Amino acid sequence: SDGAFNLSNFWDTLTDQAVKAVSQEATKLSLAFSKPPLPSQQDGEKLADSIMKSILTLSTVYYWLPKSQGLALRRLVRDATVDVLEGVAQLVEVIMSSPLESLSQEQLMSTGGVWSACDQFPQLSKDNKAAVVVVLSCEIRVVKDAIEEIEQALAEGEDPFNDVLDDDQDGDEPRGNQDTYWSENDRQVIGACQGLIKAAAACLRKLTSAVKSNGDFSTPQNVSQLDDLADISKEISPGVDDLALCLYPPMDYNGVETNVRHTLSPNGIKNVLVTALIKSSQSHHVCGESELTWVQFLDGAIDHNLQKAKDLIQQES
Repeated sequence: SDGAFNLSNFWDTLTDQAVKAVSQEATKLSLAFSKPPLPSQQDGEKLADSIMKSILTLSTVYYWLPKSQGLALRRLVRDATVDVLEGVAQLVEVIMSSPLESLSQEQLMSTGGVWSACDQFPQLSKDNKAAVVVVLSCEIRVVKDAIEEIEQALAEGEDPFNDVLDDDQDGDEPRGNQDTYWSENDRQVIGACQGLIKAAAACLRKLTSAVKSNGDFSTPQNVSQLDDLADISKEISPGVDDLALCLYPPMDYNGVETNVRHTLSPNGIKNVLVTALIKSSQSHHVCGESELTWVQFLDGAIDHNLQKAKDLIQQES
C-alpha cells in the first residue's frame, strides 16, 4: 500500500499469469480423474496442492487492486474472480461425486465452466471509466427492455394476454373477463408512464456518452465521481421495472401512483439522473456546463409526464 500501484502490471499479472494458471490446473485435475486408474495418493496430493496454490494466487492478485482505482472496476474484477473460484469448487465437487468408469458429461461441463470463467478476463474493463460505462450500458438495456415490452403489449391490441391465457369460449368471441383489457384511460396513463421511462433511458444514454467523452480516472476525486454516477444509475432499473409491472391489466392505479411518486423521491428518476446532475454541473468533471442543456431538457420532460400521469390517475379515482 505504500508503493505506487501499476494498473498495467496488475492486469498482466492477473490475466496472463494468475488466471491462466487456474485454467491449466483445473484442466490437469479434470484429466487426471477422467478415466481409471486413479492418481496415486501422492499424485492426488500434488494436484490438490497445485490447484489450491493457483486459486490462492488469483485471490491474492485480486486484492492487489486498491479501492482507489475505483469501486466499479473492483466489483467487476471481484465478480469475475468469484466466477472462477465457484467454477473450480463445482468441478472438484463433480469429480468427488462422479463414478470413474468414464468422463461424465457433468465433469466436461464443469471443466468448460472454469475455462469460460477464465476466458472472460481479457474482455473485462481495464479502468474505472470503462467499468462505469459497462454499468450504465447494463442499466440502459434493462430500461430499453421495459420500453419494448410495453410497446409490444400495446401493439397486440385490446388483450395483451391473448398469447398466454386460454380462451374457454367457443368460436371467435373474445373473453368476457375485462380484467385482461386496457380502458382508454389506462392507455393514456401508459402513455405518460412511457414518457417517464423513455426519459430515464435518454438520461442514461446521455450520461453514458458524457462518461465516454469526458470521463477521467487520473485523480481520486474523478474516480470517486465516476463511482457515484455508477451507483446512482443503478437505482433506476428497479423503479422502472416496478412501474412497468403496475401497468398491465387490470391496471394497479395505486401501484402506478406509488411508483410515480417514487420518481420524485431521493432515489427516483428525477432526483437521481436529473437533479443530481444539475447540482453537480458546476463541479462534476463528467457533466459540466456543456451538458446542462440536455439535463434541463430531460428535467422538463420528466416533469411534464409526471404531471400528466398524476392528473390521469386523479381522474380515475
